[in-house]
Formats: sequence, C-alpha cells, structure tokens
Amino acid sequence: MVPWLLIAQVNYLWYAVPLIIAVSLVYAATRHEEIVPILMHAGRLALWITGFMAAIFIVLFLISWRL
Repeated sequence: MVPWLLIAQVNYLWYAVPLIIAVSLVYAATRHEEIVPILMHAGRLALWITGFMAAIFIVLFLISWRL
C-alpha cells in the first residue's frame, strides 16, 4: 500500500474531533444557561462520546480480526 493512502485514511479520524466538540457544546447549552456548567457538562459528554466510540471501535476490530 502506498504510504500516502494510509495517511489519507488516518486524516478521516480528525473529523470526529470538531464534531464531538460541537455536539457536546450544543447539547450542554440546551441543558444549562451559564458558561461554567455548560463547559463542565460538555467536557463530561465529550469524554462519554469518545469512550463510546472507542468501545464500538474495539468491538468492530475484534469482529473483523476473526474474519
């Protein structure tokens, strides 16, 4: 495989970072009105989303590894 193709595939993961930040901030802002609770809730939610995505990745990786 051409190394440039591998690098191009890894870059798709960077789209998840702003998406997680945006979803977390919008969801937290619908629950709170002050900035400090919004940021605290958004941080917890971002960690939860990242953990959930990592868990799904591990499950899919294990399933595909046995194929």
